Amino acid sequence: MPVRLKKFIGTIVLIVLVVVYAVLATAYASLHLADANGWVHLLYFVTTGLLWVLPAMLLIRWMEAKPKR
Repeated sequence: MPVRLKKFIGTIVLIVLVVVYAVLATAYASLHLADANGWVHLLYFVTTGLLWVLPAMLLIRWMEAKPKR
């Protein structure tokens, strides 16, 4: 697969990943953490704010991989 095509596909997937992840994380927090105190909210949003990096890192690694010959 050409490098430019991999980067284009990876960029689209990364944008979709971030948007869907943010909506799901916020919806979960709204439904299940409504009555929790501020420290629980802080811990949840710090954790979920960093957790999306793992799949994004794998996707970026795939985008930057040299093509096999």
